[in-house]
Amino acid sequence: MARAAVLRPPRIPAALSNAKPSFEKYGAQAEDWSEEAYADAQAYLAHRAALIVALGPPLRPGDTVLDLACGDGGLAEHLRGFDYLGVDASPEMVAAAQRHGRNVVLADLNEYEPPERVAATTCFRAIYYARDRTDFFRRVAGYTESKLVFDLNPRQYRVEDVREDLRRAGFDRLVLRPFFSPQRVALPRPAAALLRGLERTGALARLLLAVRFSYLCAAFRGGRKT
Repeated sequence: MARAAVLRPPRIPAALSNAKPSFEKYGAQAEDWSEEAYADAQAYLAHRAALIVALGPPLRPGDTVLDLACGDGGLAEHLRGFDYLGVDASPEMVAAAQRHGRNVVLADLNEYEPPERVAATTCFRAIYYARDRTDFFRRVAGYTESKLVFDLNPRQYRVEDVREDLRRAGFDRLVLRPFFSPQRVALPRPAAALLRGLERTGALARLLLAVRFSYLCAAFRGGRKT
């Protein structure tokens, strides 16, 4: 049956035959990765997906979203109505995603190019896997029509440095949105809603970002309506 083909372990491309341990370490955790990685995976990924759609140029139903370093592709469940394509460098993650019926392929985010241009490209908790950040942004710009959405820890990377790398790659517009969803703690619904409300508080949000959490960023080209 067609389903059986999905269950075969993915072939490892030559580019990944000497893969770095940085993504090998996730192999043993591949099964049920999303549920284990997030205390409240449903709330966390739903909030991320909503911002992918709305931040910067809005996406339309049917648009293709390419999710680089996607893990087990758990985000796909929250992007229903869009054409989801995931990419990950871990064979175990790809196999786990395929067992869940998700459209995920094995590749290095530094080298992968989709068969067709996509509306949006996402990359979460993985920008540091880029061998050269500007070159990575430039490659993504070459196959992305609308926007690149990614997360950024402002305590690890200077926003202005990343903005300049994006500009050199052709993304001359950048929208930042604080992302206040805890990864390791499941909050009661009222507390989670209150925390998300703080994302729009300007100076207070920046103060919180100085000690915890990250930005969600949408990079795009000038002339796009937001």
